Amino acid sequence: MQFKFTKNIQFTKLIKANGRLKEFNFRKLNEYKEGMFTVDVVDERDSRVFFNIQKIENNWKVIKQPLPQWVLDNENIFHELIEEELKLT
Repeated sequence: MQFKFTKNIQFTKLIKANGRLKEFNFRKLNEYKEGMFTVDVVDERDSRVFFNIQKIENNWKVIKQPLPQWVLDNENIFHELIEEELKLT
C-alpha cells in the first residue's frame, strides 16, 4: 500500500482593512493543482466573510463575488502574504 502525504498550509495574518486591524485566516486547498486558498475574516457586524483566492497568471486574485470593498482593496497584500508564506514551506 502506498501513501501520499500532502502538506496542509494554513496561516493567519493581521491586515489593516477599512481603517481597522483584521485577522485574515488563509487555508490552501490542495485539490487544486494551480493553487487556491480559502480566506475568512470578520466584518464590522461580527459576521464571517468567506472568499477564495486563486493563482491566475502568476498573481493571486480574489475570485469575484459580492464582497466588501475593503476585501477587494487588499488583493495586492494578499498576493504578497501568500507568496511569502509559500516560500517558507
